[in-house]
Amino acid sequence: MQQQDAKNLELAQALGKAIKILRKNKAKMSLDNFANAFGLNKGTLSTLENGLYNAKFVTVWKIAEALNMKCSDVVKILEDELGEDFKLMDE
Repeated sequence: MQQQDAKNLELAQALGKAIKILRKNKAKMSLDNFANAFGLNKGTLSTLENGLYNAKFVTVWKIAEALNMKCSDVVKILEDELGEDFKLMDE
């Protein structure tokens, strides 16, 4: 169970880092402005960006849309960040 928890944490941290970088570089908006402009909960977005929240797929989808990206592009960024060795499910 601890190994799965560590994987979840690693994934949450990588997603948060990616979202924060995309928001700052692509949208060029503060967290407050981004959340308000796209109807996202500021607290949820903050905890997500800090790697403290296991985001629901629909949340990632909404953020990708707000960034004018495909959700699959966000997943690709995660795959690149986490590397080929990262797997959510053990084989």
